[in-house]
Amino acid sequence: MIQGILGKKIGMTQVFAADGRRVSVTVVEAGPCTVVQKKTEGSDGYNALQLGFGSRKSHRTNQPMMGHFKAADQGAFDHLREIDAENIDEHQVGDRIECSDVFKAGDIIDVIGTSKGKGFQGVIKRWGFSGGRSSHGSKFHRAPGAIGCSAWPSRVFKGKKMAGQMGSKRVTLQNLEVVEVRSDKNLILIKGAIPGANQSLVVIRKGTKAAK
Repeated sequence: MIQGILGKKIGMTQVFAADGRRVSVTVVEAGPCTVVQKKTEGSDGYNALQLGFGSRKSHRTNQPMMGHFKAADQGAFDHLREIDAENIDEHQVGDRIECSDVFKAGDIIDVIGTSKGKGFQGVIKRWGFSGGRSSHGSKFHRAPGAIGCSAWPSRVFKGKKMAGQMGSKRVTLQNLEVVEVRSDKNLILIKGAIPGANQSLVVIRKGTKAAK
């Protein structure tokens, strides 16, 4: 059985549980995905399924990729990702994977996405520095402060928390809960927030760690 699926983050909303509690959820349009290629231990050194998600016009896709998509016979895809599978022999190239085939309500999952890019930011926003005082003529407010290391080692250590590019990185959130699966619309409702902007690609896979 395949261990995950590709999806598109739609946005956040809220639903009501059976006991009347209000639960904030993220809505993800998960699948349908198509098996584009099978990676096997003999030919590739590992077992996995390459899934295609999202349609793309053929004239906007180069010929090598169109040749790669030809075996699946489902047109061109916007996104390709490899997903682990317990037994890849259960799936063939061209098979469609629906969200209800992989997940059900109550499942514990991991979600992978690209965080929102926030541009070049200072140390207060990027790292949560407290900054200097705002009164009595102080001229030290949002600066990072001294970074030197005296005569030894006479350099700045790598990894120093300084200003720089913030966000736009691969982020994995673990142990999230599937609240509801709406197979008729290919929607998965996930409890809480997940990384990424609306309309961005996310990978949903079965949780690799037990929920705490």
